[in-house]
Amino acid sequence: MRMTGALMLLALGMAAWGPAGADEASSPDGVNAREVVQQCNFKYPGDDQQTRLSIILRDKDGNEKKNVYRRYWKDYKGKEGIADKMVLITEFPPDAKGSVFMRWGYTSTNKNADQWIYLPVLKKTRRVSVRDPGESFLGSDLTHGDISGRALDDDEHRLVKTEQRGEETLYVVESVPRDPANALYSKVLSMFAKPGQDWSDCAKRQVEYFDRRGEPLKQQVISWQRSGDAWLWDEMTVRNTQTEHTSIFQVTDVQTNVGLKDDVFTERNLTKGH
Repeated sequence: MRMTGALMLLALGMAAWGPAGADEASSPDGVNAREVVQQCNFKYPGDDQQTRLSIILRDKDGNEKKNVYRRYWKDYKGKEGIADKMVLITEFPPDAKGSVFMRWGYTSTNKNADQWIYLPVLKKTRRVSVRDPGESFLGSDLTHGDISGRALDDDEHRLVKTEQRGEETLYVVESVPRDPANALYSKVLSMFAKPGQDWSDCAKRQVEYFDRRGEPLKQQVISWQRSGDAWLWDEMTVRNTQTEHTSIFQVTDVQTNVGLKDDVFTERNLTKGH
């Protein structure tokens, strides 16, 4: 089920949830916000992924820019402090073909990701530092902090709305950072959908982000695909409501648990040319 923007406003709109600090909404199955986030927000992504990623960037006037990458990703499960590693090899546009981007993410919230770019025209790899987790990721409306994600205990969670629609239960959870000074957003509202009674099928459908002043900043809509037991985006759209800029992420040609080797994610591999 893919929800429209109008339904998102109905489910997440300001009239639908109470002020911060209000009591939790009642849930027909007796769960609280923390349980919903724990069950629905942290999905198994596979041990590794090999996909094609298309990113479409659209400005408020409707002008579009499209980039297509071959994407390689591996979960390091916190080994030596590394959360995951990713390589993106540019396939489109033609003038950027063969450029390679590599990112290493870390489990520590105090350590920014390491990044490298290989430019075939220069035949040179350079390191790109991430000074601010609020910086844009690949020019999109997602930030580096969004890509890294947040741990369950980084936020206080409150169930603000529960709605039954046929066999599907919708939960809206407000997440407020425990340490506002080091957070990108004053709060985040997430809608999770649980089809039937099985928590294993519950997933995040929509998100609304509020800036540090408490004003609506951007809206995210996610549709999912499954590859075996792994969960991946099918299409994810994020729209900045302040700038009216939109980013669309599309994931195709999915393979998971293919046994990617560690040397795929090295500087030496970037310089081989693709």
